[in-house]
Amino acid sequence: MTVKPVRVTIWNEYRHERQDPAVRAHYPAGIHAVLAAALEAAGCTVRVATLDEPEHGLDAATLAATDVLVWWGHLAHEAVADAVVDRVQQRVLDGMGLVVLHSAHESKIFRRLMGTTCKVMWRERGERERVWVVQPAHPVAAGLPEYFDLPQSEMYGEPTDIPAPDELVFISWFQGGEVFRSGGAYTRGRGRIFYFSPGHETFPIYHHPLVQRVIVNAVRWAAPNDFSGAPVAGIRQGGAHRPDPLEPLD
Repeated sequence: MTVKPVRVTIWNEYRHERQDPAVRAHYPAGIHAVLAAALEAAGCTVRVATLDEPEHGLDAATLAATDVLVWWGHLAHEAVADAVVDRVQQRVLDGMGLVVLHSAHESKIFRRLMGTTCKVMWRERGERERVWVVQPAHPVAAGLPEYFDLPQSEMYGEPTDIPAPDELVFISWFQGGEVFRSGGAYTRGRGRIFYFSPGHETFPIYHHPLVQRVIVNAVRWAAPNDFSGAPVAGIRQGGAHRPDPLEPLD
């Protein structure tokens, strides 16, 4: 059986890289370019969309051809049009996967799907982060060691207004002593969502091979199961099949 490649759209605000030399030094072609290279190397079909394109690059046809949307944003969450957020939300509810990275926890689409402000405690000092794998059997943890270290990272800490995930896969410890639920899986409608917090723009975190592995694993996990919408034998639209009162039982 031929397995079709996962169709990924990477959405990147693409403002930091053009405005801040410290960010451009790590990501001269944009954060999306590093993510795209990792996903293409893993066999995915990748396209890129950015904030300043018409409809932010997320028109209906693009989303219809997307199995998993990867979202990175920071400076301009509120610049994303509500109509585009509505469109993305509906696609997630219909089964498109969504992988939300780092500061995109405050993106409109993640807040909409989570139903909270999704605010976190944070500190930017370039401290060490240790990412612990707390559910090694989860598909997003495939191929990872017990933990891995990021030499410089932005601290995200508890308490947080990001809801507790359905499945917690990663917990991070920071040099200052804080901990954070740094990788969690959610389901909304038919769509799978994974949030992964490591990835501050002024550090080369997305170049780290184990961070790339997490993102590839998350994309593969979030990819939808085939669903045509056609009724399944024995199931009535709207709920499980229950016999009609006059229908004979076997």
